[in-house]
Amino acid sequence: MVAYSVGAMDAVFRALADASRRRLLDRLNTRNGQSLREMCEGLGMSRQAVSKHLAVLEAASLVTAVRHGREKLHYLNPVPIQELADRWVGRFDRGRLAALSDLKRTLEGTSMRKPEFVYVIYIQSTPDELYRALTDRAFIAVYMGGMGPESDWQAGSPVRWKMDPNGGFEELGQRVLEAEPGRRLSYTWHTLQPMHRELFGSDEEFAEACRERSRVTFDIEPAEIPELGVKLTITHDGFDSPDSKMLEGTSGGWIMIASALKTMLEGGRLVARQG
Repeated sequence: MVAYSVGAMDAVFRALADASRRRLLDRLNTRNGQSLREMCEGLGMSRQAVSKHLAVLEAASLVTAVRHGREKLHYLNPVPIQELADRWVGRFDRGRLAALSDLKRTLEGTSMRKPEFVYVIYIQSTPDELYRALTDRAFIAVYMGGMGPESDWQAGSPVRWKMDPNGGFEELGQRVLEAEPGRRLSYTWHTLQPMHRELFGSDEEFAEACRERSRVTFDIEPAEIPELGVKLTITHDGFDSPDSKMLEGTSGGWIMIASALKTMLEGGRLVARQG
């Protein structure tokens, strides 16, 4: 993780110091992806007061807001809290496994509404370098362990996927939806594969689940605090229900991929390969 500046940590502490803001975070921890109207329900606060609290939480990067149609949905972003834990309690072994378990449950909440999975990570890189890492096959192979996508990354082009490091690329019906270098990349996701059949009780359930077609989007923008580098928002949506097996599988996967991507870009490997 990126080491937060003193100013960034101060913003997080200020945001967490207010009981009403902590209550809003608790609500998102219970059910991620809520609209302002939903956040206001039963709080005894005005809509304006809730909006101001959410603005403070967004400024501290504790909450991420994503447009979905006419609504603006709010998502808990636990990265700054993890940074605080790493700095202040990281030297102690006791409780670390519990903290990581709580973080995992937060990120993989099962009661989300669309967009079902949103994850934000800050990477010391440039928008162009990050976009290249998302689209260049040589770099993808590094942080995805030899697996992952291949495409010419033009809107409408197929995205072929390598499921096995020792296998070939497969045509699974994926297509590029948007491709704006340095800004945004989006493509459709593949359906469940035969290997997932064991997750279902019957062939009928599996066949129904295989009809689900989701998509993943990477939004790249400068971080609100320059010292943090680039802000990458991964949104995986289009699932049929919060109980989707694909959602369950991809949520944890994207977190690991984003972590490996960050390690690659911040460890000098990208620069070395470019040279």
